[in-house]
Amino acid sequence: AFSDCYNHELVETFRMNVEGMERQRNYLYSLLTHYAGKTGSEWGRQVADDFSAYLSRFWLVKPKAAELSTLMASLMRAA
Repeated sequence: AFSDCYNHELVETFRMNVEGMERQRNYLYSLLTHYAGKTGSEWGRQVADDFSAYLSRFWLVKPKAAELSTLMASLMRAA
């Protein structure tokens, strides 16, 4: 159902649980643990604690005009 909910002409999507997405998975995990730690969110802690079970539910969505490597570098600098 998710693939019907975005503009295919403007964005690309990637599954987070496939090979080659280790850097993105590590970044996502660090965001989750940081969020859970700062907010005390039980749900955030649960997702972080059982990250591999929840990973298949995450998608990386990026503008087609952006390169994935450039986008990740920008995110890492901002963090």
